[in-house]
Amino acid sequence: MAHPQSDALARISPIYDRVKRVIPPFEWATFADDVDAILELKRRRNAVVLAHNYQTPEIFHGVADIVGDSLLLAREATKVDADIIVLAGVHFMAETAKLLNPRKTVLIPDLKAGCSLADSITPADVRLMRQRYPGAPIVTYVNTSAAVKAESDICCTSGNALKVVESLGVERVIMLPDEYLARNIAAETKVKVIAWTGHCEVHERFSAEEVRQLRENHPGIVVLAHPECPPEVLAEADFSGSTAAISTYVANQRPPRVVLLTECSMSDNIAIQYPDLEFIRPCNLCPHMKRITLGNIRHALETMQHQVTIDDGIAARARLAVERMLEVK
Repeated sequence: MAHPQSDALARISPIYDRVKRVIPPFEWATFADDVDAILELKRRRNAVVLAHNYQTPEIFHGVADIVGDSLLLAREATKVDADIIVLAGVHFMAETAKLLNPRKTVLIPDLKAGCSLADSITPADVRLMRQRYPGAPIVTYVNTSAAVKAESDICCTSGNALKVVESLGVERVIMLPDEYLARNIAAETKVKVIAWTGHCEVHERFSAEEVRQLRENHPGIVVLAHPECPPEVLAEADFSGSTAAISTYVANQRPPRVVLLTECSMSDNIAIQYPDLEFIRPCNLCPHMKRITLGNIRHALETMQHQVTIDDGIAARARLAVERMLEVK
C-alpha cells in the first residue's frame, strides 16, 4: 500500500520542480501534506490564496494563486472570482482585500501577523495632523489599519506614491506613516511632503555602511533598495523601487550579481525565476510575514478562521481612500 505522504509528493511534484533550487528534498517532504491539502481545499471551497512577495517560497510558488506587492494585490483583489480569499500576508493587506470585496469571506491565517508601520499611527494621530496642517490632503500608505485609512483622503503604495502625491495638484501633502518613504518621495517631487515618524522594522535596519561593505565584498554587485529604507541607503543604491519594480528591474536588466535590500524571502522567490543570476542575501526577516505558514493557511481553509471584519462606517470611508488610489494611473 502506498504511503499517504508519497501520494501527496507525487501529486505536487510539478510544484517542486519550480522550487527545488531553494527548498531541499527533505524539507519539501515536510510541506507535502499541507500543500496537497491546501490545493484540494481551494477547489472544494472555491477559494484563492493571495500572497505578498515576502512570503516564503513554499507559499509563494506552492499554493498562491496571485502574488505581488501591495498595489498588485489590491488591484487583483477587485477581480477575484472566488467565494473565499486567504491573504498570505499581514493584517492590513487582509483588511484591504475585505474593503474591496465586502461580500466575500476574507481569511487571515494568523491574527498576530501585524506591521510595525501600521502600529505606528492611530486615527486620532491622523485627525491631529489634519488640524495641524489645515487644507493639506492626507496621503496614507496602505501599510495602515482600515481605521487610519478612513481618516485619509487617498491611499498609496511604495509603487505609486509619487504618482498619487502629484495627482492631487497641491503644493503640500501630509504623507503617513512611513517617514523614510515620505522623505524619499519628497526628494523626487516639488510638492512639499509633511512626514510622520513611523518606520518599517525590516527596512530601517539597512545602513549606508552595509551597502558599502557589500560592494567591497562583492565587486560588481548591483544594489536594489526598497524606498522604506533610509534615504542614505537609497543614495548608495543603484536603483530604488517597490517590490514589483525591483522584480521588473531584475527581469529586464538581468544583473549577474545582485542584492535586494528588502525582506529576504523575496530574494528566494526571484532567484527561482532566474537561476543564472547570483543573489547575495543580507537576511532581514519580517517576523509578522513569517507568522503565515502552510499549516495555518490549511487550518484557515479547514475552519474558516480568522474572518476579517470591518465596521461598516469605517469601511465605507476607508474604501473610498483605497478606490481613489486605484483610480490613479
